[in-house]
Formats: sequence, C-alpha cells, structure tokens
Amino acid sequence: MIKNTINSTYDCIVVGGGPAGSTTAALVADAGYSALLIEREKMPRMHVGESLMPEIHWTIKRLGMLKKLRCSGFTKKVGVQFVNSNGRESQPFFFEEHDPRESSQTWHVERSEFDKLFFDNAAEKGADCFDETRATAVDLSSNAPRVQIRSSRGTSHEVRCQVLVDATGQQAFLANRLGVQAVNPDLHKAAIWGHFRGAKRNENGVAEVTTILHTANKRSWFWYIPLSGDKVSVGLVSDNDYLLKGRGSPDKAFNEEAIQCPALCERLADAEKINQLRVGKEFSYTSKQHAGDGWVLVGDAYGFIDPIYSTGVFLAMKSGELAADSIIDGLRCGNLSAEKLGEWTGEFNRGVELFRKLVSAFYTPEFSFADFIKKHPHYQGNLTDLLIGRAFYNGAERIFADLDPAVQAAQVLEKVRN
Repeated sequence: MIKNTINSTYDCIVVGGGPAGSTTAALVADAGYSALLIEREKMPRMHVGESLMPEIHWTIKRLGMLKKLRCSGFTKKVGVQFVNSNGRESQPFFFEEHDPRESSQTWHVERSEFDKLFFDNAAEKGADCFDETRATAVDLSSNAPRVQIRSSRGTSHEVRCQVLVDATGQQAFLANRLGVQAVNPDLHKAAIWGHFRGAKRNENGVAEVTTILHTANKRSWFWYIPLSGDKVSVGLVSDNDYLLKGRGSPDKAFNEEAIQCPALCERLADAEKINQLRVGKEFSYTSKQHAGDGWVLVGDAYGFIDPIYSTGVFLAMKSGELAADSIIDGLRCGNLSAEKLGEWTGEFNRGVELFRKLVSAFYTPEFSFADFIKKHPHYQGNLTDLLIGRAFYNGAERIFADLDPAVQAAQVLEKVRN
C-alpha cells in the first residue's frame, strides 16, 4: 500500500531507491519490520548499468520478481562477447553451455523500468516508499540514528530508526559524511553513454549478448547492449583525464573514439542517437568501514569496481540482500552493533576482490584472456563462473593461482616496452 505520510520512527531507514536499497527495504519489510525507503529523484529515472549478470537470478527469485521479469519486454541476455583492438571477434561465452539451468539466462534492461519494478516491489512487501524525497542530514550520536528528510513539497521531518542504510550510490550520502570512502587511483575511469535506434541487431530468433569492443589504440573500450524496442545502449569507457579533459563536448569525444573502433562504426552505420549522451565518472572505490553501530552501506555506496563485467547491479542487489539478513537477525536478537551489521562483509569482499582482479587483467594491455585460456584450458569453466557472477564459493579463486603471475608478467613487459 502506498502511504502519503512518513512516520516518526522506523526499524530501518534506507536512503536510495536503486536496486540495492529496494532489495534491502523489501526483505526487511517482508520479515515484519517497519522500513522506510526514500529516493531523491522521481521514479522512474534513467541510470547506467543495463546488462545483468546471470547470478542475480537468485536474489530476484527471493524477492519474488522472476515472473515479472519473465513477462517483461526486456531483452534476454545469454552471453558475452569481446572484440579486440584489431576487430577480431571472440567466440561468445554462452552461459547456458556452462550451466543449462534457467539461472544462466538473464536480461538487458532499461534501468528506469527495472529500478521502478523493484522500488514498487518494496512497497508491495510493506515498506513505506517515497520518491522525490531526500535525506539532508544525519545524526548518529545517539542509540537511535536520526535522519532529516525533505520531500519535493518542501516539508521536512526528523525520523528516528534503529538501523540506517546508505544505498545512495556514488553520491554516498553517509559514507562521505563519515569519511570512509577510499578511491582506487589505478582505475580512475569515466564513461560517456547513450541510446541508439536502428543499430545492428541479431536476426530474429538469435539471442543477444553483451559485446565489449576495444579501440585500435587500446586506450578505450565500448559496451554494446541490445535493449527492447530496437534500442541499443552504447557506452565509451576510458581513463577520466584522457576522456574528459581537453576533448570538447561528450559527443566529440565519443565520435573521435568511435573512429578508433571500426567494429562499432559498422554496428552503428544505420543508427540514430535518440537521447543526449550522458557522462558518468566511474571512479573505482571501496569503503574503509562498511558498517557501524546502527548503520550499514550497500550497493555503490559500499563500493564500485568498473563497468567492464556488468557487476554493478548484481553486487548492489547481493549486498542489499546480505545486509538485510544481518539487519533482520540483529533486530530479532537486539544486537545492531557494527560487528553484527557488518558480519557479511568479509565474505562479500573476498568475492568482490576476484572481480577486481579480472578488471585489472582486462586493463593490462600485454595480457590476453584468450592466450591465457589456450595455455590453461582447465580454467575455462572457472572463468565462465566468474563472468556469470559466481564468486562466492570455495574454489572460485583457484584460477588466480596462474592468472595473477600471468598478469604480473604482462605488467612488467608493459613497463619494459614503455
């Protein structure tokens, strides 16, 4: 039921109505606790991150949303393909060949519609959900966190809770106030992206994959994500300074880099841009502290790696699910300490570190995944597991016994050649 008023107290307040926040609020409310979910923008709103990892299936299932996703018009995603700097296309990684279960198929989604579905689901589970509503201040000095909240109508409220969840993405409402965010200077990336119509698509009946295309100079790469309604999301990613400093408009930088990528130009030959290109600074960062007494970080407020493997929405919802479990257990036993609310973060960080290592390998010019798998074919399944999102089990890390030395050797070679 949609409410018109905000209560003065809640068991849990979640700031940020994206996938992480909606997941946390839905699960806490479904467990019988009072939850407030607020989002500063009007829903639905556009957002980057449209390609989902297959392993997100299990969180979506737990939220009771699989049927809605199956019935949606979102484009099915069955794999990922890479195009190197010479224009050579790899054989696609088809997830179903590795695991024939339904969980190996996922979706390319319009994030505006996807996020709205899960925001509304939180309301259906019993959370009080308000868009165009923002947190303006927070006080953690007492046992019950206090949050100043302002709605689009200009009304203000002071609301108390037992647990405050920061799910505000790169805005990092609470993390920035606490000074716990730590930027990774080695992955200082930015993205320019937009939607096109009339771009090259697979023939009818042929499933779509996410395609990653390198530029000839190896300084940038493009994502190519087929969406519904003849739309394609195309994004350009490179070092922040290279992409945005002294390049002029986003369109100029985008077009200059597209010339360096003939495989992309071929795909966009008959396409028209249907919205203004957007710029996102994809800083890679984590947090030095992920939870405290009465508060916890989830989603991009917790950390962000890089868009290359489409980990963003999966890790956001996974962190929201794990945080919700700790919150629910803490509310039941009356323990909302930093240790309790952050008990899930150690295992989560170990899985995230595996993705971070894959990102580092991708950005090492002298390293080739294709050459590595030719030399170590027994890791093919392990690598596909990670591309699916399966990083949270014992043994997921075994590929790095040989991958880490290979990447380090490539990095040394790169320094010698430069």
